[in-house]
Amino acid sequence: MMKNVYSVGQVNTYIKNMFAQDFMMNRICIKGEVSNCKYHTSGHIYFTLKDSTGTLNAVMFAGSRRGLSFHMKEGDNVIATGSVEVYERDGKYQLYAREIALEGAGDLYLKFEALKRELEEMGMFAGEYKKPVPRYAKRVGIVTAPTGAAVQDIKNIAMRRNPYVQLILYPALVQGDGAVASIVNGIRALDAQKPDVIIVGRGGGSIEDLWAFNEEEVARAIFECETPVISAVGHQTDTTIADFVADLRAPTPSAAAELAVYDYRQVENQMRLWRQRMEHAVLRRMKEARARLSHLKTRLHYVSPERRLRENRKYAADLEEKLGRRMEALLMEKRNRLALLSGKFDAMSPARKLSQGYAFVTDKSGHAIREAKNIKAGETIAVRLWKGSLRAEVTEVDIEREKEE
Repeated sequence: MMKNVYSVGQVNTYIKNMFAQDFMMNRICIKGEVSNCKYHTSGHIYFTLKDSTGTLNAVMFAGSRRGLSFHMKEGDNVIATGSVEVYERDGKYQLYAREIALEGAGDLYLKFEALKRELEEMGMFAGEYKKPVPRYAKRVGIVTAPTGAAVQDIKNIAMRRNPYVQLILYPALVQGDGAVASIVNGIRALDAQKPDVIIVGRGGGSIEDLWAFNEEEVARAIFECETPVISAVGHQTDTTIADFVADLRAPTPSAAAELAVYDYRQVENQMRLWRQRMEHAVLRRMKEARARLSHLKTRLHYVSPERRLRENRKYAADLEEKLGRRMEALLMEKRNRLALLSGKFDAMSPARKLSQGYAFVTDKSGHAIREAKNIKAGETIAVRLWKGSLRAEVTEVDIEREKEE
């Protein structure tokens, strides 16, 4: 019979999946004494939990250090909350701690975890219920003790960032008997005045000092508040139920004041920058508009009827001048030709000949007599002179003499 043979990696993967599918292993609280505690330069903390019955390797990664509110050292009795998983490469299991508390506060811590799970299952931590904190708040409500560092820090930072923001303080008890009712009343009283945002918090302290902010009544008051709530309880490493329910968590009261009160100088600088940008944009647009107007003006100048009419008038005047010059040239040419022909005609004119002493002789029929042989003695002839005419009778015809000539 063939046996199933598995590799070491397959077995380690199988065991890892078994741990991953075990609900208890994914969220488990383990108490023990700390030993071999080492803070690595990467921010990770490696340690061992031990008791009289055995040991368990553990690690808290740097990303989970918010869950550690004290400096852990050798010999501390702690309660570590996290998941037990298998490191597949080595085939070893260890605790991956997400939160660590001193065992002295163990009962409160277990109560804290139980309420946290209950409220989380009810959806009170869900992101869809978180209200946005207004960026430019004008009225800020504060629920905290009237004396102490928290309220002074908030007032100082608010005054520095924007002295025009109105601060409304509800002096509340923040620890001890009556603290829960006082905080709840403060939240509801300020919510009725409709400020822009409410800061709920106090300065640092032990888990017992901060416990009022882990009570369900305070959590419900924050959840039901119509005004956005900023939780600012303790120091950066302190975490309370109020932090999970609030619309925004601030690590400290000072940080809450910075989140709630905008810095008006930054706004002024931003507005100044926007103004400069708008001025530059307007100047650029005006420059572009002027250039376009100049271009259109030039185009209009070229296509305007007035310009065309003016050009046509000039063109007509030029044509008229050219036509005049041409006509004068033609007239001059004709005059010269006429003078030339006149001279020729004048030279050929009978009247000119007559004026020089010549005569025009015709017979009685008016025909010109060019030769003497064409006329006989005794015939009457007409002689036309330059001035006047004569009628004469031929007495003698000399043909021979004419021949000799």
